[in-house]
Amino acid sequence: MVTVICRKCSGSFYAKPSWIKNGYGIYCSKTCQHQASRTGKEVSCHTCSSLVYKSPKALSSSKSGKFFCSKSCQTKWRNTFFSGKKHPNYRSGTSNYRTILEKSSTVHACTLCKTADSRFLAAHHIDQNRKNNTIENLAWLCHNCHHLVHHHKDEYKRFMAAIV
Repeated sequence: MVTVICRKCSGSFYAKPSWIKNGYGIYCSKTCQHQASRTGKEVSCHTCSSLVYKSPKALSSSKSGKFFCSKSCQTKWRNTFFSGKKHPNYRSGTSNYRTILEKSSTVHACTLCKTADSRFLAAHHIDQNRKNNTIENLAWLCHNCHHLVHHHKDEYKRFMAAIV
């Protein structure tokens, strides 16, 4: 056995003379051999700044020129870049009132009957102006109570008394 120096990590290891004669015995392990055969480079993630290896193909085919360590980091970047008015499917922003109400600290239950099942809840505009999407103008109502508030004056009065 001959003592040989690894080309990657500079550690010493033993190799048979026949290995060296046939062109082997260059790396101390498969890990060092794999690390030495990589031709890409380490780049930092655009979102979290962690280092990640990218192959030459990945480096040349990036449309944005930004690199990410995972799909979740890429999605975080994309959501900041393509949200709201910047999104190609954005129209007027008048239909996001349910999301506004969900993100607020408002109790997620019907104002009148106290039903808390989100499958039955609808966002109601208190002043009945659908373009006024302030949190003060929105309230949760189940579909049944929502219909009653819109079509029966007594239920509307009871609703107005409940939100005050």
